[in-house]
Amino acid sequence: MPQNSVSVRSGATALDVYAPGHLGELTEIIDPELVDAVLEDTGVRQQRLRLLPARVVVYFVLALAFFERSSYQAVWAKLTAGLGSVPVAHPCASSLARARRRLGSGPLRHLFSILAGPVADHRQSCAFYQGLRLVAVDGTTLSAPDEETVTRHFRKHIGRVRAFGYPLVRMVALVECGTRALVDAVFGPDDVGELAYARRLLGHLDASMLLLADAYYDAFDFLQAMQGTGARFVLRSTRKRRPTVRRPLPDGSYLTAVLPRRYRARANGQRVQVRVVEAWLTSSSPTVRGARSCGGC
Repeated sequence: MPQNSVSVRSGATALDVYAPGHLGELTEIIDPELVDAVLEDTGVRQQRLRLLPARVVVYFVLALAFFERSSYQAVWAKLTAGLGSVPVAHPCASSLARARRRLGSGPLRHLFSILAGPVADHRQSCAFYQGLRLVAVDGTTLSAPDEETVTRHFRKHIGRVRAFGYPLVRMVALVECGTRALVDAVFGPDDVGELAYARRLLGHLDASMLLLADAYYDAFDFLQAMQGTGARFVLRSTRKRRPTVRRPLPDGSYLTAVLPRRYRARANGQRVQVRVVEAWLTSSSPTVRGARSCGGC
C-alpha cells in the first residue's frame, strides 16, 4: 500500500503541524473538532502539549484498523506522510504504545457511539426494500495476542492435555446494507455464544427495519426476542428443520410456527409464526445445496 495512502498533502507549517486536516483522509471523515469534543467529554484531553497529543493518538489508533498488518512505526509514517518536509516527531514503538495506553478505550468507545448508526436516506434504494431499511447481523472471531494480560479475559481453547492456539475474540455486528454503515457491534470471549451477543444488538431494531441473518439465528428464543422489536426479518433456516405446513400460500410459500425446545414453554402455547420460502440453487459445486428461508409474519 502506498506510503501516503492515509495522508493528503497540505500547506502545514511547523507551528500547526497537528492542525485539523493535516493528518490525512481520516480528518475528512471524522471532524477533528468532534474528536476534541469527545476527548473533553471523557476527560482525556491533555493539560500540556505533548509530542503526541491526544487528538493525534485517536487518529493513530483509527489508522491501526486500516493497516492491521503494519507495525506502529509504519502506521505512524503513513499517517504523517502528507506533511512532506515539515519536521514531525518520529516516536519509537514504545512511545506510541504508551500514548495509546494513556488515551485508553473511553474516547474511542464514545466516538463510536456518536458515529455509529444507519446513514442511508430513502433516495438510496440499495438500502431499502418495500420501504423497510435493510440491516444484517453476523458474527466472526478474531485472533488476539497470546499474552498473559489478554488470556486472563480471552481464554485459549483447552484440549485434553493443554491449551492451544491463540485466544479468540468473538464479535457480532449489526450493519446497514448498501452503505455498510455499522449500527453497533459487541464483542467478548468466544466461550459466550454468538446469539447471546446478538441479543445485545436488538435494541437498535425497530418497525422500520428488515433484518437479514444466516441460519444460526433461527433459534426460537432469538426469533421471539427479535419479533418483540417490531422489526421484520428474513433468515436462512437450517436444513435440519422440518416445519409443518400450517397454511399454504398461493406463491408456493407457507406459514408455519417455530416452537421452543423447552416442554413447559410449548405447553404454554409459546410460538413464533413465520412464513417459509423454499429455494433450490443449481450449481456444479458439490457443496451448494438447497436453502430454506423464513420470514417474520
